[in-house]
Amino acid sequence: MNEISTINPVGPETQNADPMPHSIEAEQQLLGAILTNNDIYDRVASVINASHFYDPVHARIYEVAAARIAKNNLASPVTLKAFLEDDEGLKELGGPAYLARLAGAAISAYAAKDYAQMIYDMAIRRELIGLGHTIADRAQQMDVTEEPREQIVQAEQALYKLSEQGKTDSGFVSFLKAVTEAVQTANAAYQRDGGLAGVSTGLIDLDAKLGGLHPSDLLILAGRPSMGKTSLATNIAFNVAKAYKKGIRPDGTEGAVEGGIVGFYSLEMSSEQLAARILSEASEVPSQQIRRGDMTEQEFRRFVDAAKALEACPLYIDDTPALPIAQLAARARRLKRTHGLDVLIIDYLQLCRGTAENRVQEIGEISMGMKAIAKELNIPVIALSQLSRSVESRDDKRPQLSDLRESGSIEQDADVVMFVFREEYYKEREKPGEHDLEKMATWQEEMERLHGRAEVIIGKQRHGPIGTVDLSFESQFTRFGNLVKPWQQDQGAH
Repeated sequence: MNEISTINPVGPETQNADPMPHSIEAEQQLLGAILTNNDIYDRVASVINASHFYDPVHARIYEVAAARIAKNNLASPVTLKAFLEDDEGLKELGGPAYLARLAGAAISAYAAKDYAQMIYDMAIRRELIGLGHTIADRAQQMDVTEEPREQIVQAEQALYKLSEQGKTDSGFVSFLKAVTEAVQTANAAYQRDGGLAGVSTGLIDLDAKLGGLHPSDLLILAGRPSMGKTSLATNIAFNVAKAYKKGIRPDGTEGAVEGGIVGFYSLEMSSEQLAARILSEASEVPSQQIRRGDMTEQEFRRFVDAAKALEACPLYIDDTPALPIAQLAARARRLKRTHGLDVLIIDYLQLCRGTAENRVQEIGEISMGMKAIAKELNIPVIALSQLSRSVESRDDKRPQLSDLRESGSIEQDADVVMFVFREEYYKEREKPGEHDLEKMATWQEEMERLHGRAEVIIGKQRHGPIGTVDLSFESQFTRFGNLVKPWQQDQGAH
């Protein structure tokens, strides 16, 4: 190694008092190891690429070696000589003889991955320094068209992009490991009351169909306006946060053993409006009375007591409008790191922003981004979605998968697609004239049958059955609940 460590193949930058982070020795060691044993390339290819090398000559050597190995050809000082003979940078270092010296001075193959990680870390540090300079330069330029807030968003996106770089994939997992994990999940479900493998939504019949909310799943909750999408999502968020208990999980880690910590992106409503909805449900005071302040002393006391009881609820609300998907992911990551995160709810998908100019591609980017968040943070993500108007033109207003707006990618990326449907809403608008008594009587009968009932139609479920779940709906508290079945009437009274 001494033979080549004295060579310093770096430009005038190193003469600066404060050079960029780099390690020429690590680069030399790694290249030498690859040139003596091409199998090492497969071990390090998932960590680094040519752009991570500080010295441009080293980057070119790595690039040529990688191209040859990818074609199942030998990459050695002799075979690379033909491709790099005319390289001006290599000539300065002694020409093709430098390749032979690299190979000759390589110490050990087993440390190659450590060297690769070191080179990658140095490259990221250099990019961070460069990004810092760019942010500082742009902030100093007084540009009328560029708001400081926009610069912050762009800086956050650039940092997010940098953090996503070079994430070493876990790659192939042996079947034994996969089977062990599957058995552990089944065991956790078996040990739990009610046999749920996921987090309970607090709605018994919905849990029975879904098996709870599963980690790494993207669940789409769709519906037309006024069907109660936000109400159902809010109810689930409240039920999960209210049931939160911390403890030691079956895998030995500390976390939620019941319920969970909930993150709620409210892109449409403010956090105060959302909190008022949750308080209305908890205190059983109609939300319009809360808004108007029209409460009796008893109702107000119930409202305040509910607020006190909910203070400790681990429910975090972010009401920033039109969030870019990259920022949404970064904030979710930050929440998981600082407070923990077990369920993420986004209200709603179409209000997120992507980078694509085409709307359909943008929606595709957003839904893929949400699925990526679910997998990366290993949590269920519930994303609310709008439905197209085609529902309104049909006689049967029950939604179908084809009604999802810009649906292709949403339907494809989702593990579960659910629709909220309240027939009562449509029937209410079909009220006949007072003079037609027969029609009026039929309409009133229908309204009584439908009153306070809602359906959640599961249109797609990757790991379970599709079908309809009946729920109760109390519009004054915007609350969904478990519907008492006819044979449960007697028990329901207790």
